[in-house]
Amino acid sequence: MKPGTQRSISKRKIRRAFDRAAESYEQAAVLQNEVCGRLLEKLDYIKLAPQMILDAGVGTGGAVGPLLQRYRGSRLVALDLSERMLAKALQRGSLFRKPALVCADIENLPFADGVFDLIFSSLTLQWCNDLQATMEGLLRVLKPGGLLLFSTFGPDTLKELRACWQQVDSAVHVNDFVDMHDVGDIMLQTGFADPVMEAETITVNYASVDRLMLDLRAIGANTLAPGHRTGLTAPAALANLRRAYERFRVDRQLPATYEVVYGHAWKAAAGRRDDRSVKVDFG
Repeated sequence: MKPGTQRSISKRKIRRAFDRAAESYEQAAVLQNEVCGRLLEKLDYIKLAPQMILDAGVGTGGAVGPLLQRYRGSRLVALDLSERMLAKALQRGSLFRKPALVCADIENLPFADGVFDLIFSSLTLQWCNDLQATMEGLLRVLKPGGLLLFSTFGPDTLKELRACWQQVDSAVHVNDFVDMHDVGDIMLQTGFADPVMEAETITVNYASVDRLMLDLRAIGANTLAPGHRTGLTAPAALANLRRAYERFRVDRQLPATYEVVYGHAWKAAAGRRDDRSVKVDFG
C-alpha cells in the first residue's frame, strides 16, 4: 500500500469480526501470540519505568500479564474495538491487579494529552485507515519521554495467498500492508523521535489452504478491505485456489508467509531535538 493512502475499512465490520472470533482466537492465533512474545522481549533492552501503560489493540490480552508482571507499580489500560475481546483480556490480570478496559478505536483515542509513559501495540496498526492520523493520536497521548512500541504486518504478508487469489478472480481477498520504511517516515513526519524499525519473515505451515483460511477467520482476520466480495465463495473458485496454492507445497506443507514489522520511537522530552532519521535493522 502506498504511503499516505487512506483506506475505508469498516470499523463496524472489524468489531463484528473480532467479536465473533473472541472464543476461537487463542486456538488459532499461533503467529499472533509469537509476535506478541517477541515484541515483549524487546522491552528487555529498553530502560523504562512506566507508571501508565496503554495496550492499544489488546485483543484477548496476551501482553496483559507480562506487562503487569514486568512493571509491578504500573497501571495498565487495555483498549480494543471489540467488547468480547476486552472481556477475554480482563481474565489475564491477577486477582489483585486487573487492567482498566476501554472499548474504543485506536484511530480515535479517548484520552487526554500526555497520559501514558508506554504504549504497547501488537498487530493492530494494520487495521487503521489513516496511519498518519493514528500516529498523531498515539503521540498526543504519550507523555514527553514516553515510548511507543509496536508490531504490524508488512506488504509480503500472505503473499502466497494473494498471488493465488489473483489467478482466480479480480476481487480483493488479502488486505494491503504498509512498507516498513514508509511507517518509519510517517513516524518522523508525525514528530516521533529516534524511530527504529526492523522486520523479519515468519512462515507458518499448513496442510491445506482451507486450514489457513479457517485460521484467518478464527482470529477475525478475514478480509475487510474495499473491493472484497461479500457472501460465500463459489466452489469452483475455491477449487481453483487450492490448485494454484499447490505449487508452493514443500514437504507436504503449504507455507503462509508473514512479514512482521517491529518499531519503537519516543516522544521527545521538552527542549530535546531529534536527528530526523530512521534507524533500520533487517535482523
